[in-house]
Amino acid sequence: MLKNIDLELLKRTANEFFSIKELEEKIKNKKPLRIKYGVDVTAPFLHIGHAVNLWMMRHFQECGHKVIFLIGDFTTRIGDPTGKSQTRKIISPEEIKKNSEEFIKQVKKVLLDDPQVFEIRKNSEWYDEMSLSEFLSLTSMMTHARLIQRDMFQKRISENKEIFMHEMLYPVLQGYDSVMLKSDLTIVGNDQLFNELMGRFYQEKLGQDPQIIITTKITPGTDGKEKQSKSLGNYIALEDSPKDKFGKIMSLPDDLIYSYFEVYTTTPTEQIKNLKHEIESNNLNPMVAKKRLAEALVTRYHSKEIAQEEKDWFEKAFSSRQTPDDIPIIIIQKNTPTIDLLKRCMPNESKSFLIRLIKQGGVRLNDQKIHENEQPDFKDQDILKIGKRHWFKLKLK
Repeated sequence: MLKNIDLELLKRTANEFFSIKELEEKIKNKKPLRIKYGVDVTAPFLHIGHAVNLWMMRHFQECGHKVIFLIGDFTTRIGDPTGKSQTRKIISPEEIKKNSEEFIKQVKKVLLDDPQVFEIRKNSEWYDEMSLSEFLSLTSMMTHARLIQRDMFQKRISENKEIFMHEMLYPVLQGYDSVMLKSDLTIVGNDQLFNELMGRFYQEKLGQDPQIIITTKITPGTDGKEKQSKSLGNYIALEDSPKDKFGKIMSLPDDLIYSYFEVYTTTPTEQIKNLKHEIESNNLNPMVAKKRLAEALVTRYHSKEIAQEEKDWFEKAFSSRQTPDDIPIIIIQKNTPTIDLLKRCMPNESKSFLIRLIKQGGVRLNDQKIHENEQPDFKDQDILKIGKRHWFKLKLK
């Protein structure tokens, strides 16, 4: 039996509905909605910005609707040109398979995997079998003028850069996915709106009810500037440990506290408004507010108990300025290059990010800064601190 959808909850993290009236009509029909969630598996990396969509889908699942997780194994071979100034490299079938498995693992941190409300599909199911005549019939419905409207294509044209035919056809393929899945709804970032509007277009052309599209809010990353990105290191990943999630929230600029509460937690709206008022009235220290935010975020992804443990750990490490007792031990050779040591300590970070951290004075050995191009004489029991919240004890072979 279907439960009532909380539209106010959806509006909290939604940017636009195409359209809210259509969604209300579909909900009134009392039929389970089929929610398309499509990904090209070029990079299996999800952060809490991506998870805004997932949590919205989770609400639909809890109300009895089904998420169709579409792995774009066929379209990954082509490469979505969205946001790209040049053509993407083609990745191998082996890498596609590996990335798909990692994506499934990560989305299940939020989505329910009950077969009643979760189904996995691949678009190679229909594209590998599609004849040339079928494909040409799809392209005959679409004009060059419509495709070339995409902002990234216009940008390439203005910069005299090439646009390849397979890139122009990508929106056609993503749009037709909606037809094959009989999608009722899709929840995406603004960057995918053009492609999903193609889904509505093809569904109407081929006699289906057009899918509703919900685009979601995007916040700046933890640096308060660009949106979350692995290359910029300003993200909170779903795979981050509770300790890292808590610590990264504590590094937020104060002006992001309110929006992060609204978008990334389930804290009631009235409480968030009161908290904002207290900060603006100087009745609440922003550091206290960030601790509450960090607790709420860690609770959502892990548990209330773990969130309390991380709060206690943070207060001991930072408020008391103590090196925590339970830091990991890294076994190294005496002359291990500094960047190799940092990469061993933090394997998920890029070398460019770690080099940038050294330049910014963010790497310390026994509380002394390690400078760029410096090769310290590492000793047994040395304490290495990377960034504001990562400590490691060195043990020489």
